[in-house]
Amino acid sequence: MLRIAVLFSGGKDSNYALWCLMQQGFEITSLITVIPKAYSYMFHYPNVEWTKLQAEALNLPINFINVREGKNEELKDLLFQLRSLKEKLYFKGLGFGVVASEYQKTKLEFICEELGLASYTPLWMKNQKSLLKEEIDSGFEIIITACMAKGLNRKWLGKKIDEENLQKLIILSEKHGFNLIFEGGEAETFILDGPMFKKRISILESEIEWMGDSGLLRIKKAKLVNK
Repeated sequence: MLRIAVLFSGGKDSNYALWCLMQQGFEITSLITVIPKAYSYMFHYPNVEWTKLQAEALNLPINFINVREGKNEELKDLLFQLRSLKEKLYFKGLGFGVVASEYQKTKLEFICEELGLASYTPLWMKNQKSLLKEEIDSGFEIIITACMAKGLNRKWLGKKIDEENLQKLIILSEKHGFNLIFEGGEAETFILDGPMFKKRISILESEIEWMGDSGLLRIKKAKLVNK
C-alpha cells in the first residue's frame, strides 16, 4: 500500500479527491493544509484553520505549511517545507484536488518531480457538472464560504450546495460566465460532512464580511457532533 500525503484545503474538491484516493487503497499518512498570507494564486484561504477540525472528524493526522505572499514565494515555501515533511513522514506521493487548472497542476507536478514524489490527481479533467453531482451524491455536505464572482451575491454565503442549488448555480454560471466548480477563485467552499467522516461539523457561530460585490463567511466557532 503506497503511503501518500494529500493537499487539503477543507473545500469540496480536496475532500472528494481524498475520498477517491482512499477508495483506491492509498495509505494517507497526513493531510497537508497550506496557509497563505492573504489572496493566493494557488491556495484556498477562507477558513483553512478549520481543517484541523475536519482532520479530527476524519481521524487523520494533519500538518500545516505557512507560505509567504507572491506566486514565486508561496511555491518556494511549499517546496522547502514539503521536503522536510517527506523526510519526517516517509510518504512517496502527493495527492491534490485540481480539476481543470493547468497552472496549478503544472506547478504542483513540478514540485513533486523536484522531491521525487508521485503525483495523483483523481479529479483531473472531470466534467464540472458531473463532478459536483458526484460530490453531492457521495454524501458530502458542502457550504459556500466565499463569493467573488458576478452572479453570486451575499445570499449564497452559508448556502448548502444540494441538487436544487446545483441547478441554480448551473444557470448562474452559464449566464455570468463563471467557473462552475470555482477553481478560478469565483467562490470557496467548506465541507461539514462526508462519507469518510467519523463525525460531522456543526457551525455554532459565523460572521459575514461583505465588501462591495464580494464577501466571506468566516467560521468563528464550530464543534464535532455525532452523525
